[in-house]
Amino acid sequence: MYVLGINAVFHDSAACIIQDGQLLAAAEEERFTHIKHGKRPVPFSTWELPFHAIDYCLKVADIHLSDVDHIAYSFDPSILIPEQYAQKPTIEIPFNPAIKYHSDWLSPWDPLFISSVLNAPSQLVDGYPHHLQRRFKGATLNDFKWHFVEHHISHAASAFLPSPFTNAAVMTLDGRGELATTTYNVGAGNGIHRIGEVKMPHSLGLLYERLTTYLGFLHSSDEYKVMALASYGKPEFVRDFREMISISDGGQYIIRDERLEERFGPARLRHEEFTSHHFNIAHSLQHVLEETVLELADWFYQETREENLCLAGGVALNCVLNARIRDKSPFKNVWVQPAAGDSGTALGAAEWVDARERNSRKKDFVMDHVYWGPGYTDAEIEHFLKWAKVPYRKMIDTAEETAEILAQDKIIGWYQGRMEFGPRALGSRSILASPISPAMQSRLNEVKDREDFRPVAPVVLEEDSGEWFEGAEYSPFMLFIYDVKADKADKIPAVRHTDGTARIQTVNAEQHPEYYRLLKAFKKKTGVPILVNTSFNTLGKPIVSSPRDAVECFWTSPFDALIIGSFLIEKR
Repeated sequence: MYVLGINAVFHDSAACIIQDGQLLAAAEEERFTHIKHGKRPVPFSTWELPFHAIDYCLKVADIHLSDVDHIAYSFDPSILIPEQYAQKPTIEIPFNPAIKYHSDWLSPWDPLFISSVLNAPSQLVDGYPHHLQRRFKGATLNDFKWHFVEHHISHAASAFLPSPFTNAAVMTLDGRGELATTTYNVGAGNGIHRIGEVKMPHSLGLLYERLTTYLGFLHSSDEYKVMALASYGKPEFVRDFREMISISDGGQYIIRDERLEERFGPARLRHEEFTSHHFNIAHSLQHVLEETVLELADWFYQETREENLCLAGGVALNCVLNARIRDKSPFKNVWVQPAAGDSGTALGAAEWVDARERNSRKKDFVMDHVYWGPGYTDAEIEHFLKWAKVPYRKMIDTAEETAEILAQDKIIGWYQGRMEFGPRALGSRSILASPISPAMQSRLNEVKDREDFRPVAPVVLEEDSGEWFEGAEYSPFMLFIYDVKADKADKIPAVRHTDGTARIQTVNAEQHPEYYRLLKAFKKKTGVPILVNTSFNTLGKPIVSSPRDAVECFWTSPFDALIIGSFLIEKR
């Protein structure tokens, strides 16, 4: 039985394919179209389906769309349709929504938004791009059963069903779904039971988004930059943010009286310099977010008494917050979906439908790696390099020769195996460098044409992680921070953030053998089992996917070498 999962409603459009409980492939649309996040989360883009990601998933399964049994779409429009409109054949869209008028809809654009969602099945079978027709042409609505899966059920399923736990508390935090913004659930076996939720307009995710805009960044895109900015500031405005957020019984909270410009002065424009004022605002927001979620987590633990906690939703990509929950909450174990943002709802919706349709009571799949995207053989890579007339040579020992280049303090593109699913580059589509030089962080930010304050992250051999980072063990998804040990700080200055922490990725031989061999070889040469790992892309561009993407990024960026499969391309 094949289940195709789709996320398309807001942003981070993505698709996955599951066969009898086992994930075969998953990818974000942005990696194929080169449009960051796939599209912007506006009502006018809801009709856009991730056709390229769907095509890739069908290709991996070696099937046509008509062979799919079930399609799981991670949004349920029925929740937003007023009862009196449920049977109406038409909708009303205002010419000027700024003019107040009476309506039963939450937003004047909701009719357009909901109509696009409701028509997604028809769009799938006849709206595909012409060049992708091979796996779509001829499919009809009768070939599959369509499922609209509530957005936060999709998030919760993505967090719990692929987790290593058979029982867990499951918390989801994002900007918004249909109405819910935060949910509390209990997972057991293949079931998830909701015990509470917070609804619009109260949303910790949307508050963080609004501060992202206020600080001159792009909302629904650059929230991670606010997290990075926060470490440079002081808690000067903690009282202001505490006034905005009121927590009540039952895991509920209210957000009100934001008045950002009234409180903090004019918003920063994109190209204006950052000041201590901006740092302090970001720091204060991050501080209050952490204390708020910790209080919610304490209540949640008292309600469930579960030892394990699973997290998903865009807020769960905040690795500083995740570390606070790990260290300060009553939960013994914390697992975060590596594609915690909306792209992961494609997986969650598909897993939810798969388990229901097969009536499966036990868990069939544990997500212990993220390498579910496209991969290319050496033969395919070499064919492209020859066709493009790119100078290259085949390496005898890829890990050993690459380690030698890195030991010379050069910056490389590292393109190996199947692409990562989710926002983090974890050793398949990465830019790598030595962490030993203090200048490497600024060099990498210059190479990637990004802001000076942005930190870079380390990848470390799993067996050595505890020697270099306080309390580190298994952390393969780069979703938690750890303190750099004091006696090691001077040895890896490039990856030690200004607050003394690092967002680490651990690697073992089973997860990514060639990546692991590279770290072993670098350790042998330098005594350091760590490399700088940042995503293989430049400012405003998605992570590279195809060999063409990798070569184009390499030749238009100032790094030194590209290791693509077994082949080395160098700039002389």
